[in-house]
Amino acid sequence: MRWLAVVLGLLLTSVAVPAQATAEPAKHALIGYLHASFANGSGYVRMADVPAEWDIINLAFGEPTSVTSGDIRFNRCPASECPNVESDAEFLAAIRTKQAEGKKVLISIGGANGQVQLTSTAARDAFVNSVSAIIDRYGLDGLDIDFEGHSLYLDAGDTDFRNPTTPVIVNLISALRTLKAKDGSDFVLSMAPETFFVQVGYQFYGGSNGGDNRTGSYLPVIHALRDSLTVLHVQDYNSGPVMGLDNQYHTMGGADFHIAMTDMVKAGFPVANTGQTFPGLRDDQIGFGLPAAVSAGNGYTAPAAVHQALDCLVKGQNCGGYSLRGGTSPGFRGLMTWSINWDRYYNWEFQDSHAPYLDSLP
Repeated sequence: MRWLAVVLGLLLTSVAVPAQATAEPAKHALIGYLHASFANGSGYVRMADVPAEWDIINLAFGEPTSVTSGDIRFNRCPASECPNVESDAEFLAAIRTKQAEGKKVLISIGGANGQVQLTSTAARDAFVNSVSAIIDRYGLDGLDIDFEGHSLYLDAGDTDFRNPTTPVIVNLISALRTLKAKDGSDFVLSMAPETFFVQVGYQFYGGSNGGDNRTGSYLPVIHALRDSLTVLHVQDYNSGPVMGLDNQYHTMGGADFHIAMTDMVKAGFPVANTGQTFPGLRDDQIGFGLPAAVSAGNGYTAPAAVHQALDCLVKGQNCGGYSLRGGTSPGFRGLMTWSINWDRYYNWEFQDSHAPYLDSLP
C-alpha cells in the first residue's frame, strides 16, 4: 500500500498512514494527460480544476536525468512558466480529492522529450527506485509508459517477441514487474505507444530486411505484462498509413483508422518475418488515443467519426464495410487524449462529446 503525504508548513513530509484500497478504474474511462511539469500554448490546468468527467489522469511527464540513467524525476511546472500553478499542498489535496471520487492519477514516464533507455541493470534498478519514490511521494495509483523516439528498439537477431534479449526491453519488463509486485492488484499500469511500435509490427519487426529496428518494439513489453496491464491506449495520431488485418492501408483522421488499428490489438496478428503470432488483449484492456484538437497533434478525428468507430468496435454496428477479426469489444476500456489542457483550450469538445457516449455504454 502507498503512504500518503502531508504538507506541514512549507515542508513536504511523508507519514506512515496507509492509503485506502482502490477499486478498478471506470469500466469505460475518459483518459487524459495533464501537463503537470511544463507549459505550452494550451496553458496550465490546476489539478483541482480538472472536471469530474476525467476518470484517469496521467501526469505528464516524469523524465530521466539522462537517456541511460534510469533515474526518473518529476518536476512540477515552475511559477515562472505557469503563473497559476498551485502549491504542493494544494496539488496533493486535489489528488486525494480525485481519488476519493474514484478517479485514478498516474505518473506518465517519457513523452516526446523524455528518452528512457534502460541499457543496464543499474539503470533498471534506478528506474524502479525513482519511479516508486514519485508514486509514494504523491500517493499515485500507478504508472503510464509513454516511451517514444528511440527509447525502445530491438537488437539484431532479437526476433522472438515472447523471449526478448535486447537489454532495453528486458530491463523495462523486469522493472515494470517489480513495480507491479510492490503494490499488487491496486497498481494501475497503462501504456501509450505509437502505432509504429505496435501495429506496424504486422509488416516489419525490428531491423529485419534492413528496416528500422524500433518497429514493433513495444510488442514484447505488452506481451510480458499482459496479465498486469490495465489499459493499452495506442496513439492513433502522428502516424503514417498502417496496414491492417485486411491487408489494406488505413490513414489516420477517420473512423476507419481507429476501427482497423484497435481490431489488430483485439484480434492479435502475425508478427512480420518471425513465424509467431502476437495474441490479442482482453477488451477491457483496450482503448485508443486521439488528439483533443487540431493543435494537439496530427490525426484529429471529429466526434461523429469517433462515435462511428466505437459503434463498430463495441457494438458491431456502423463498421463501414470493415469486418472485425477480433469480434466486438463490449468491455472496451476507454478513450485517451492528448491532452486535458488542449481540451480546455478548445472549450472541452473532447470531454463533452465523448464522456456522455462512454457513460451510455453498459
